[in-house]
Amino acid sequence: MKAVLACHGVRGDVEPSVVIGRELLRRGHDVVIVVPPNVVGFAEAAGLTAIAWGTDSQVMMDAQRDYWTCFFHMPWQPKDLTRLGDRIGEIVTRCWTEEAFSALASAADDADLIIAGNGFEQFAANVAEHRGIPLVTVDFFPMRANGRVLPLLPPPLGRAAMTAYQRVSWTGVVKDVEDTQRRLLGLPPATEPWPARIAERGSLEIQAYDAAFIPGLAAEWASWSSQRPFVGTLTLASPTQSDDEVASWIAEGAPPIFFGFGSVPVGSPADTVAMISAVCERLGARAVVGAGSSDFAEISCPEHVQLVGLVNFAEIFPLCRAVVHHSGAGTIAACLRSGVPQVGLWTLPDQWLRTSQLKRLKVGTGRRFTATTEKSLIADLRTVLAPQYLTRAREFSKLMTTPAESAMAATDLVEKFVRLKRLC
Repeated sequence: MKAVLACHGVRGDVEPSVVIGRELLRRGHDVVIVVPPNVVGFAEAAGLTAIAWGTDSQVMMDAQRDYWTCFFHMPWQPKDLTRLGDRIGEIVTRCWTEEAFSALASAADDADLIIAGNGFEQFAANVAEHRGIPLVTVDFFPMRANGRVLPLLPPPLGRAAMTAYQRVSWTGVVKDVEDTQRRLLGLPPATEPWPARIAERGSLEIQAYDAAFIPGLAAEWASWSSQRPFVGTLTLASPTQSDDEVASWIAEGAPPIFFGFGSVPVGSPADTVAMISAVCERLGARAVVGAGSSDFAEISCPEHVQLVGLVNFAEIFPLCRAVVHHSGAGTIAACLRSGVPQVGLWTLPDQWLRTSQLKRLKVGTGRRFTATTEKSLIADLRTVLAPQYLTRAREFSKLMTTPAESAMAATDLVEKFVRLKRLC
């Protein structure tokens, strides 16, 4: 079987697809993954054949950070919002030129299926429709309309709001680009947003997170159970060169608090490290700070703060008292699996929704990153360091699938789905 995986975004967005691709490769299938240029090395390090498409995804991440920071912090500045929104539109248009799109279309020659990662899955869906081959989508958070993820809204209003957002997000630049692509493929113009089209084709929509993280969603989607199966979060959990050194530093004293901000660069690394240092000094705690996409080079730290690069969360998080993070899906799952309480400091809307789930489950708390102060961070950490949060986090960890279980379940579903489609 030849499988083509198509995904866009930064490392955390691409990782679930890499996990499935690696397991398919291990089972003897022919696997090609199409990713942004800046993530090619990450995919190749996992053993996959990678093809670059689009532009550097970190550029889009930075633009989205600026837009949503302005949206939540200064919504009364419409000119700034318009300017930042136009910048995102320009990036999308430039990213999905005919040349970039042709990379996916070419890779899909003789493919038996396409697996679309979270983010711009509609473009992969168009190629699958043109080729007449099965499509699998991979969502690391509920992206289809439902009544369980929007805070404070009753289920009917939550579903209606998500449905409306899907239609609004489909208008403008995204629809224009999609219409161009469909015309190039000889397909008729789309008349409804891509989630409905993906569902109508009978695609397999893998939910790459644990059902327990969104209570009530499995019941709400009962009629979709075979089409939207829950498999748990797909993470590599791969060892890194830093693990032993970091673990040794941790073993020299009391368990520290881990701070990491993933692929969303912090505005001022020096100020952020200074705040972390002051907060931990007040709490009598040590800190491990993961750089992620932020540049912490040349920043000096006191003895109770350790700056590190990439580490294996599955190895390091169980050694920590708590984790402060950017509310990335993979990071949250690593915390939940490790049984440690967490504080989510979010920037993007999906990060806000995941932080809200932490609060609902009483395994963590959080707030907007730009609204975080030394005082608020101390208060949030004191909240999650209370015994009841640690107890709840440890109890919840028993409900989580392991990375190996998630990878096996997702890949089993992919293989079965293709076999059934061949029989149709």
